[in-house]
Parts: sequence; C-alpha cells; structure tokens
Amino acid sequence: MTHPKRKRSRTVAVGILGAASFALAGCRDEQVTAQAFPDLQSCRDASIASAEMSASDCDAAFAQAQELHVQSAPRYDSRELCEEEHGEGSCGTEAQAAGGGSGSIFMPLMMGYLLGNMMSGRNGFAASQPLYRNLQGGFTNASGTSTFSTNAGRGNMSSSQFRTPPTTVGKAPLTPATVSSRGGFGGSGGSRMFGG
Repeated sequence: MTHPKRKRSRTVAVGILGAASFALAGCRDEQVTAQAFPDLQSCRDASIASAEMSASDCDAAFAQAQELHVQSAPRYDSRELCEEEHGEGSCGTEAQAAGGGSGSIFMPLMMGYLLGNMMSGRNGFAASQPLYRNLQGGFTNASGTSTFSTNAGRGNMSSSQFRTPPTTVGKAPLTPATVSSRGGFGGSGGSRMFGG
C-alpha cells in the first residue's frame, strides 16, 4: 500500500516539473524569417519571385520602418557626432527626417530595413525595423542591439529583434559624453550575418 504522504509529494513534484517546462517554453522567443533590403524597390523586385511576400507587404513594412525611424532613431547634438557613429554623409537633421522638429538635432539616415515573417505558417510581414550604417561597415537596428554585416539578405532570428525600440522624440540628444559612456551606438549589439 502506498503511503498517502509519498503519493502526494510525487504528484506535487510532477506538477512542479510540468509547470517549469511550460514556463521555459514560454520564455523562448518565436523565430522569425527576416529579410533585409537596402530600399523599397529592392523589396518589391524580390516580391515578384516570392510566394512569401507581396509588393504590398514591402510597402507596409517600409512605411512601418520609416515610422519607427522618425520615432526611435538615435538623435545627436551635432552632425559631427552623428557622422562619427554612422559614417560621413550618413546623417541629416531631425527636421529633414521628421518633416518637423529641430534643425540642430541630427539623426542617421535610414540605410535599409529589416522585414520579418513569422515562421508559424502565416504569410505576410509581422514587423519591420529601420537599419543604419555603423562605423564597422555594417548596419544596426534602431535600438542598437544588433548589428548586421549587410543591409541585404535573409536569415532566421529571434522575434525579440523586432520589438519596438523606445522613442527618442523629445529626449535629450546624445552628446560625446553619453556616446562614450555606452561605447558608441550599437557598441554592445551582437553581430549577425545574412545569407543570400
């Protein structure tokens, strides 16, 4: 005869193990098939031969990336500092990018965008992100959390790469001191490669 206390402790142990497995599964990010494009036309051209995306997906993703660019691109207190982080000729004013704002705040130019499709069988884009040039010759997303070797190609990545970055509108622009303290824009991001 099984002792009631032993039976109960076995049931509790199995219940805890099941809950832990469920919690771990919930912590894993869904994988996304991502494609990077240097501009809208390159995405539209690729959509002609693709069963996964349409020209309207390209248009919607580009519009979303542009909106994120205006809301979340890094803002600098001088063109020189912006170009130190993103390369010569790679920056413009906030007023130019946003159609308003300050002419004395500078933002990197959008040098492409990342389009993500969910791998769960849904067609169409799930999210997009603007891409900016970095000093290493690659590209980085708006939050500076990931760098990419190119602004064209395809690969799989965590859906967390498509989280909406915090807004920079109305926040104090980056100064030499703040850029230095964080090791440069995108200095801590992991590097990723795209396939063809």
